[in-house]
Amino acid sequence: MYKPLYFCTMNRTLVIGDIHSGLRALKQLLERADVSSDDRLIFLGDYVDGWSEAVETVDFLIQLRESHNCTFIRGNHDELCLAWLRGGKDNPLWLQHGGGATLKSYTKTDAKTKEAHILFFENLQNTYIDDSNRLFLHAGFTNLKGIDYEYYPETFYWDRTLWELAQSLNPDLEKGSPFYPKRLSHYQAIFIGHTPISKTGIAQPKNAGNVWNIDTGAAFKGALSMLDVDTKVIWQSDPVHSFYPNEQGRN
Repeated sequence: MYKPLYFCTMNRTLVIGDIHSGLRALKQLLERADVSSDDRLIFLGDYVDGWSEAVETVDFLIQLRESHNCTFIRGNHDELCLAWLRGGKDNPLWLQHGGGATLKSYTKTDAKTKEAHILFFENLQNTYIDDSNRLFLHAGFTNLKGIDYEYYPETFYWDRTLWELAQSLNPDLEKGSPFYPKRLSHYQAIFIGHTPISKTGIAQPKNAGNVWNIDTGAAFKGALSMLDVDTKVIWQSDPVHSFYPNEQGRN
């Protein structure tokens, strides 16, 4: 785990990867990074589906935004959970990929809590661009002209081609080259989750081109990760599965 070489924690912009109901890991991560109300927190989505604390995780995030500057991005698992909360229909594919633990978590939840969570999920953002032209989204986009021209909003939280493209780049290819992918040229940097860097062990956020992937496999056997977008300092929790020793997660 990287640790900062400075003591001032004012006005940081911190981006957090996919949580997947790993609330205990999230609390440890916030403590390790010494997060305060002066920090900007950008969560990249997938707050549920994985470990047993789906309801508690969403409750915690709703409370956190009362005291901290939070931006919540929409993940594909959040949209799947919202569809279930709205209609109560079981999606077999969702249940196989972490939804079962989420459904069980909501079993003893009252209607008022569910309504609050529906509102939380409905108000998630598909994308966010900061004042430095840095783009934050869960998965990716496909339009060569950028996110404003993306035809299907679902792409923002389901796409995997953006990360695939970034990883395939020649590291010597400069951003000003005519061969540099147009998709990547519109933003100073792009921060995503969605595609785990590793499912089997500890990995750190990875950079390819101008894309940073912050999903380090918290739903599986990895840690939950946080990155300072300016300094690139990394903080990580313990492996998330170690907080839930009697659970399968998405393994």
